[in-house]
Amino acid sequence: MTRKVLLVDDDAAVRDALGQTLELAELEPIMASSFVMAKDHITEGFEGVILSDIRMPGRDGFHLLSYAQGIDRELPVILLTGEGDIPMAVRAMGQGAFDFLEKPCAAADLLPVLDRALKTRALVLENRRLKRQLERGDPAARMIFGISPQSNELRARVRSVAPTGAEVLVTGPPGSGISKVAEVIHLMSPRARGPFVKRPAAGLTPEALDGLCAQGAGGSIFLDEVSAMPQATQYAALEVLEQGSAARVIAGTTADLAGRVEEGLFHADLFYRLDVMRVRIPALSERREDIPVLFRHYVAQAAEQSGIPEPEVGPEHLAGLMGQDWPGNARSLMSAAMRFVLGMPEEVGRESGLGLAEQMAQVERSLLVAALGRQNGCATEAAKGLKLPRKTFYDKLARYGIRPGDYRR
Repeated sequence: MTRKVLLVDDDAAVRDALGQTLELAELEPIMASSFVMAKDHITEGFEGVILSDIRMPGRDGFHLLSYAQGIDRELPVILLTGEGDIPMAVRAMGQGAFDFLEKPCAAADLLPVLDRALKTRALVLENRRLKRQLERGDPAARMIFGISPQSNELRARVRSVAPTGAEVLVTGPPGSGISKVAEVIHLMSPRARGPFVKRPAAGLTPEALDGLCAQGAGGSIFLDEVSAMPQATQYAALEVLEQGSAARVIAGTTADLAGRVEEGLFHADLFYRLDVMRVRIPALSERREDIPVLFRHYVAQAAEQSGIPEPEVGPEHLAGLMGQDWPGNARSLMSAAMRFVLGMPEEVGRESGLGLAEQMAQVERSLLVAALGRQNGCATEAAKGLKLPRKTFYDKLARYGIRPGDYRR
């Protein structure tokens, strides 16, 4: 969640005191003594909220509110009022202010209002990001990477589940991208232009669940690691689903939820309600052909984030990566890509725990698959690239059960 607060007040003592309060709450104050000093920070994509005094020399808090709304009507502006300014503040609320507080303002009064405003802002920015992605094309093709049959099946499953409106249970091993797949389901659903609200299920209270459903009305809510949901909230969630939620519920788990039911740790009826539509994400070890595609994508991302030119990834390095099991799945491959960009490549076979013969077989299979992927499934060109006779190449494909047609894009 964004933590920035643009703090505008012409009184230096008040400004410093409020700034210290914000810093102690681990927020990020941006100090400004006037509208002129503040306006350059007010942009449509500003990742924060505004906290401003009303009475200031020159252009006051009302002018700032009007200016902010002209830039972005959904940018929260909280106004600080002096004694006797309450009617003025009420008028400001009618003009679109998020809230107002009377000065001097205690931390106990200020911080909850800021927390609400920051959460609202974070949700607005996230939904705008999702809408931009939706407008660029097919989210499943754009956000679920891979050339393997398993990835093709995953994309097809997401495309079939998304339009139904039913509850969805997304399962997969740790680090496999459960949250990302839930986001794609939302983007491909009729509720795509509504909010997409994510929340860990651990520690979720029944009251917070009600607020979550209200926040996600018209859109979707994603309950991450639903197996960790407290028992009291499980009963509340079942009641919400039975009564009909205003938000579509998508749940995610890395745990064996059916096993939790058998152990008495998860409500059986809630499990059956959530398990109406299941989407399973395969582990990387089940779809090694996808590792080069994912790794190159993560390398490009890491290079952009680090401001470093994107390094070339050789086929030998990719083959070594494909020979590993990657128990951390996409998350650990992402970390490996960052280390690669920073000049610290992975050691081949470090995570596999396999013997030399098995590792060599995996590397050979990986090289065959990588060659087919580069040549869009054309076996003749792939064999040429590996400098292998066609018969030898086809013998190796048969040995590893590789079908060239699976790698045609």
